[in-house]
Amino acid sequence: MSRATRAVIALSALRHNLQRAREAAPHSRIMAVVKANGYGHGLVRAAEALSGADAYGVSSLDEAAELRDAGITAPIVLLEGFTRASDLSAVREYGVQCVLHHRSQLALLEADRGEAPIAVWLKLDTGMHRLGFSVEDFPAILGRVLDCASVAKPLRLITHLAQADDPDSAETPRQIDLLHGAAADLDAELSIANSAGVLAWPQSHVDWVRPGVMLYGVAPFVAGTGPEHALRPAMTLSSELIAVNRYRRGDRIGYAGTWRCPEDMHVGVVAIGYGDGYPRHAPSGTPVLLNGRRVPLIGRVSMDMLSVDLRSQPQARVGDPVVLWGEGLPVEEVARMAGTIGYELLCGVAPRVKVEVRA
Repeated sequence: MSRATRAVIALSALRHNLQRAREAAPHSRIMAVVKANGYGHGLVRAAEALSGADAYGVSSLDEAAELRDAGITAPIVLLEGFTRASDLSAVREYGVQCVLHHRSQLALLEADRGEAPIAVWLKLDTGMHRLGFSVEDFPAILGRVLDCASVAKPLRLITHLAQADDPDSAETPRQIDLLHGAAADLDAELSIANSAGVLAWPQSHVDWVRPGVMLYGVAPFVAGTGPEHALRPAMTLSSELIAVNRYRRGDRIGYAGTWRCPEDMHVGVVAIGYGDGYPRHAPSGTPVLLNGRRVPLIGRVSMDMLSVDLRSQPQARVGDPVVLWGEGLPVEEVARMAGTIGYELLCGVAPRVKVEVRA
């Protein structure tokens, strides 16, 4: 008998969230970010559902190759760029655009003798301090890039917002101004906004926006949930009760007995655990939906199971449906209880979890 654990992917939600991005940034083209296996939703599946986008953002050549092999012809941008001279032949083969963010990459292009120039997005580090050329180094780097025969012209400029998830950030306007200053005398398309920029910072809506997590129904902010921003969850992680047991007051539940029954009560066991990608560190009190109503997780999450308090649902029976996150229970809420972010939970669903796709 197979386990009831399922990740239900709603393609209609992906399409809805893309339209939400269009409405938020109506004058920008959209690069839909589908890296990390489409944030756990399936790389090709997500890209096909988001076919209304103008381009796709990926993190590796392997992801780009998978999209091309699936017949996707739209522009693909390699957000981390290339690292070796041998990558350049694959970049040309798959027709991939590359983010250029480091001197080592520029040196490879200057030494390259390939026939076709490569389209690049020149990355300016305006404050993220992860990838990109510093504002001080940018003029010299720009001169070398413009002189490089292996770089297609005109250029595109890109930066990444570091604090846009805080709508009151003073850093975000500064970053936006820095990119505009660098681009002042250039004939170049610009890209600034990530998901938080799309929803909260209209001044970051330039030629291109790059929504990522919002496409999957998750709010890209330090507070709030996707539905509060008219987003729909694209993944619902579900399972069912496999046991209902009666325990006495004082009985301890699960490994290390970290939770003690405050009274005689029923406890349910759900067929899901950290082996499926549910966070082991989710504390007692983390909500799950049982029969569409909230009940709290109790005790430690095991590899294959977790326990829930059934005092509010004494009628619960083996086989009753349980939602761990998704429709009716935002993943952000579970993530905050577990001390992490929704991105990690979506990306961490294990391969053994069966996927069910709904149009």
